[in-house]
Amino acid sequence: MKLYDTSNIKNFVLLGHGNAGKTSLAEAMLYTSGNIDRMGKTTDGNTVMDFDPEEIKRKFSISTAMASCEWNGVKFNILDTPGYFDFVGEVQSAVRVADAAIIVLSGKSGLTVGAEKAWNYCEEQGIPRIFFINKVDDERVNYQGVLQQLKDKYGKKIAPFQLPLREGEKITGFINVVEGEARKFDGNRTITAEMPAGMEDELAPLKDMINEAVAETSEELMDKYFAGEAFTLPEMYEALRGGVAAGDVVPVLCGSAANKLGISSLMNAVHAYFPAPDSKEGFITGTKKDGSSSRLKIDVADPLSALVFKTVADPYVGKLSYFKVYSGQMTPDTTVYNMNKDINEKIGKIYVVQGKKQVEVERLNAGDIGAVAKLTKTGTGDTLSGLNHPLQLDGIAFAKPNMSLAVVPKAKGEEEKIAQGLTKLMEEDKTFVLENNKETRQQILKGLGDQHIDVIVSKLKNKFGVEISFEKPKVAYREAIRKKVKVEGKHKKQSGGHGQYGHVWIEFEPGEVDGLTFEEKVFGGSVPKGYFPAVEKGLLESMQQGVLAGYPMVSLKATLVDGSYHDVDSSEMAFKIAANLAYKAGMEQASPVLLEPIGHLSVTVPDSYTGDIIGDINKRRGQMLGMSPAGDGMTVIEGEVPMAEMHTYASDLRSITQARGSFTFEFDRYQDAPQNIVDKIVAESKKD
Repeated sequence: MKLYDTSNIKNFVLLGHGNAGKTSLAEAMLYTSGNIDRMGKTTDGNTVMDFDPEEIKRKFSISTAMASCEWNGVKFNILDTPGYFDFVGEVQSAVRVADAAIIVLSGKSGLTVGAEKAWNYCEEQGIPRIFFINKVDDERVNYQGVLQQLKDKYGKKIAPFQLPLREGEKITGFINVVEGEARKFDGNRTITAEMPAGMEDELAPLKDMINEAVAETSEELMDKYFAGEAFTLPEMYEALRGGVAAGDVVPVLCGSAANKLGISSLMNAVHAYFPAPDSKEGFITGTKKDGSSSRLKIDVADPLSALVFKTVADPYVGKLSYFKVYSGQMTPDTTVYNMNKDINEKIGKIYVVQGKKQVEVERLNAGDIGAVAKLTKTGTGDTLSGLNHPLQLDGIAFAKPNMSLAVVPKAKGEEEKIAQGLTKLMEEDKTFVLENNKETRQQILKGLGDQHIDVIVSKLKNKFGVEISFEKPKVAYREAIRKKVKVEGKHKKQSGGHGQYGHVWIEFEPGEVDGLTFEEKVFGGSVPKGYFPAVEKGLLESMQQGVLAGYPMVSLKATLVDGSYHDVDSSEMAFKIAANLAYKAGMEQASPVLLEPIGHLSVTVPDSYTGDIIGDINKRRGQMLGMSPAGDGMTVIEGEVPMAEMHTYASDLRSITQARGSFTFEFDRYQDAPQNIVDKIVAESKKD
């Protein structure tokens, strides 16, 4: 396999909504470059990028796949990402290592939520992007309408490089707006053609958009634009190159991935406008062991630093770690240092990845992307560095899972096998977690949505041979009292020989702090001091179960005020039992109440959805705390909602906002549950 210099590498990610055609575009690029000799289809399950059995079955991408090809002497590393929001973790890891992005739009759908999110990822990571309007050969596509959507949303950054040419209902080529030349499709190539007559009115607004974008790149060009002077082609190309690299200009190209139209022109644009990894003059910054910063150039001469951005766990092949070399060179049969785990790792063979295939290479230079097998403890987000220059790069900020379900094994005795399988899957997917809730005695699986969890279940069955189903997670309620009472607890058992005797009078009242506050005000030695710890211990054990529905008691103050003992028959155990008897009697008399957990909800949504969100919070017995603008047409809504009402919120919010909303929800406190909820919970506890 050919070795490429850093300056001859282009790393870019394909982003966009589900079904926009990202995988088909990757396939068309690989075919156009000569990397593959026939194009596969997602519907047929034979594409290079969608090779996972789950993807073939579902006919859409669920994980980031990678392949590379050569175009005009430059290596293209193509990262194809899922479009469905449940798999956003795959997108986040790919964007982290990409130097640019192609945002794919379906010409039929126009600017979608997925494309808007893709734009935001690029903004957060500071990478340049190109819009590719796909499926323009469909007669229902309104190309000018889609351009207007982009213009309305993103303003003067939008630079339409192409205008499709139609002959009847068929797209036969396009006009290069920058150069003012017509191009016709000729197989996989485009050739220069005669400019058709009567296109001036359609072309004029696109030329204006290009000129506006060029003018925005410098004051000199802005002055020229306002003076009504035409830009020269060299001025335009230089301005566009700089503008694209800076993210100030976003080219728009068009074509049809499925029919291989416009692909070579798109690849020429990638070659011309996307930056190489070392094109920026700045440094990458890592953290050394002592906490200080270390600056490295993206150069083979600097010490090694590489970020692992993806892990594939296979029960047969083992673990495959995908990495990007940020500085230095990655070579086989060497030892590297993982500062995240504070271990050395042995690098065996290194590979470049072509979908599901790995091709062995002799080394990888700074800026390139590859894979290594069987690293023992290295995980996604870890940095591999040289032994003599240990450092850690910034990791990957993954979305936090916000949908919880309780795991139920379909066969008895498979709990350990399930936990092992899910732990393996968590190595490759950092957006779901498995937690053991000791209080409710449930294993809780947290994911990003229905599809995400469905894929996890399917992988668990196919890879590890175990099946699971789900039930609603139990809510961890609490109990408390609202009245002060004084009660007696007496344990007396005499059946010949050594007996048992413990006798206490205890005052119970609501506590001011969480847990048990225990005091004693015993006079005259009616209860010896040696038995005080036993009384306290008996109360602490008793508090694990309330009298209403069996939930733990919180904030209880207990004062031992009197009692009696027997010289021979009293013991620590007898006083523990007496304390328990007093607890049971006291809790029933002291106006017991059920407390439900309340969480703090923070929802970020487009302004137009605020009314719907507030209404939904009210339906969930929630309380509004306030609203604040978040910029860019977004609003943050704060509220408090009972945790029992949030079970389906992740999918409900997605439905309400067409996936434009996001939220965080964290436990805040306990408060009295309303009587209808108390009645329901008490009835359920009696049934159990």
